Amino acid sequence: MHLATTVTGAQSADPGAHPPLLVAHGLFGSARNWGAIARRLAHDRQVVTVDMRNHGDSPRSPEHSYLAMAGDLAETIAAHGGRADMLGHSMGGKAAMMLALTEPSLVNRLVVADIAPVEYGHSQMPYVRAMQAVDLSAVNRRSDADAGLAAHVPEPSLRAFLLQSLAVEEGRARWKLNLEALAAQMPAIMTFPAVQASFGGPTLFLTGARSDYVRPEHWPRIRTLFPAARHETLAAAGHWLHADAPAAFIAAVGGFLA
Repeated sequence: MHLATTVTGAQSADPGAHPPLLVAHGLFGSARNWGAIARRLAHDRQVVTVDMRNHGDSPRSPEHSYLAMAGDLAETIAAHGGRADMLGHSMGGKAAMMLALTEPSLVNRLVVADIAPVEYGHSQMPYVRAMQAVDLSAVNRRSDADAGLAAHVPEPSLRAFLLQSLAVEEGRARWKLNLEALAAQMPAIMTFPAVQASFGGPTLFLTGARSDYVRPEHWPRIRTLFPAARHETLAAAGHWLHADAPAAFIAAVGGFLA
């Protein structure tokens, strides 16, 4: 599947020294969420941010498995030189891990942001239902949708994040998310497939100190699949660590890639 991409920065004069960095966002996100991060990391390389399938401007599909998402990322890397550093957050982190495990020759270095290769017991369905419950026919501006979301999503910051996927054009509103497919595929999104492989390349697991997505009991599985994994924790960050502590996030990612 040909993903919508945004390319930041110029191609390095020495592609072998500075391969492009491909960034995969999390559930309900988009490439635009990563624009500021991409600009900061693009001083010596191209940074390619993508809209994952069923998100943003990328194609829609009834399938939203990690194998399918890894295939999308592989196709994107093929279009940008054939090998890349890979950064994935949350759902995008799982897709990045799947890519590294199934197509290791495509991945130079791997950064996994606040997610583990395990099944999670929680579900993001309440947010899908909250977005589906908004009466889009009554939305003329984002503030109208914010009022509709407020009954189901009390946190203003979370509503603001979800509303980044709302387009209001010529007086008509639409979600830039395939909510029906994401709802149907939510069990697949919450799990991680059994994989009989490992990725031996340099890998950084970057976690937020205020997040519980990566727990001590997850590390045996991480070490089995990614034997060269390093771990760094950002003290001031939760699950959205790139938004909570952007300077520390950029320093950690930039230092690892260098």
